[in-house]
Amino acid sequence: MTLDLSLRELIPEPVEQILSEYARGFRLDLHLWAPLEDGQLVHLYPMRQPDTEGPRSSSLVLAVPLRSGHELVLEGRGAIPPEMEAGIHVLRSTLERLYEQAEEIRFFTYEMAERYEEINLLYSIAETLGSLLRIRDAAPLILNEVCEVMGARRGSLWFLSPVDDELYLAASVGKASADEPASLSTTALTTLTALVFRDGRPLILPGESEERGDSVLSVPIRYTPPSGEPRTVGVIHLMGKRHGGQFTASDQRLLSAIASQIGASLENHRLLEASLERERVEREMQLAHDLQMKLLPAMDAFDPVQVGGRVEPAEQVGGDFFHLFRLPSGRMAVMIGDVSSHGFPAALIMALSISAATIYATEVEAPDRVLRGMAQALQDELETTEMYLTLFYGVMDPEAGELVYASAGHPYAFRISGDGEPERLFATDPPLGIGDPEAYSARKVSWRAGEDLLLLFTDGLFEPLDPAGLQAGEQRVLDTVQELHALPARQIVEALFDLEREGDATRGDDRTAVVLRL
Repeated sequence: MTLDLSLRELIPEPVEQILSEYARGFRLDLHLWAPLEDGQLVHLYPMRQPDTEGPRSSSLVLAVPLRSGHELVLEGRGAIPPEMEAGIHVLRSTLERLYEQAEEIRFFTYEMAERYEEINLLYSIAETLGSLLRIRDAAPLILNEVCEVMGARRGSLWFLSPVDDELYLAASVGKASADEPASLSTTALTTLTALVFRDGRPLILPGESEERGDSVLSVPIRYTPPSGEPRTVGVIHLMGKRHGGQFTASDQRLLSAIASQIGASLENHRLLEASLERERVEREMQLAHDLQMKLLPAMDAFDPVQVGGRVEPAEQVGGDFFHLFRLPSGRMAVMIGDVSSHGFPAALIMALSISAATIYATEVEAPDRVLRGMAQALQDELETTEMYLTLFYGVMDPEAGELVYASAGHPYAFRISGDGEPERLFATDPPLGIGDPEAYSARKVSWRAGEDLLLLFTDGLFEPLDPAGLQAGEQRVLDTVQELHALPARQIVEALFDLEREGDATRGDDRTAVVLRL
């Protein structure tokens, strides 16, 4: 093992916490060591008591195995009662599990980063499909993008023709095989394309040597309709890695995810060319709405007394969203965002924002650092689409009695005190896409657990309530929350959405509201 990892990765916060609680609770002198490649040991815990001598011969010393194959060293110094030796063995097992969990979290973060690259690819594919009317024209552009991301030397894209139930070669990148047909039957027994199409499962064929790099990765392109079973609509082949080597299981997972999204996009585009264009567009819009709603937190997973949240796009899809994160020690983080538009362009930014939020909120907890990370991740997309994004991200800590938040130009955030008085949580910085991505800051306000409410909403919630003035509409929202302050959070949210029925204006923007009592 080397010290390439940071100190926080070598001794994650849960590990430090359990060691401290164990040492304090049972009055033990505990130490944790990490081995270096030269056989030396580096002292990890206690962090504020550096030790260069290593474990003592009179100590109880136990190995803590890690997934990497290395072992940490757990040392119990001093006179340890016999009945506590078993307890230290239990501690060793607990540390092993904690390190396994920390490794899983790092792996999850890595996977999310890879998915973010995939979302960018899909964004480019969506633009290609939106600008071209013929699938045959779009297919080469899409395949070039895929080969570039996957590092493949050659590739081919096959689509099913529903007329004659045959696969036809829609695009080819790189030098094609001389005997590669323009079309083939899905029942052919000797072709890899037909085999993968029929089985509906990806396949990796190893190359003859690492040097030649002629491995083949073949993945079915699947489409999931709004109702009914998923079906295969094509096959995508990648042949040979540009820098040699073989395609891996990780390549397969990424290409399968890309192929699934390509299948949905291409099938939707094909349907737009059919005579039932309008009817099909309406159904696909409903599917997009359902998929977008599934990106939001499931309210059934939270206590309705404490948590309420709802999003209603002005069209089938929109740019409003919120997210919730459970944090250690009873804390909870909440985010609300409002893209400066609605419809499909805003929905794409919304999907990228949720992906970026999931990545950064699992890596860091400081709200200002989360906003800085998101601002950098979304900077190119916001500039390209000429949009901006207002964003509020707060971490509630009931035990500490505080709410720490960062607000990128989101004005509709309030702390409602136990007696119903609202306090506006003013924005700390400009919206994402306007301000400096490195200049976000955070504020801290007091929080009385079980009494205070956190109220977050977007301007679409109150704009229809009083066409004569937005301030009056906002006040109606605050008055409603004050009146219903004692009710469960979810009931308060539903009451806010019912307010529109009393207004005369037509709703023209996405509506979102979140209420938290923690």
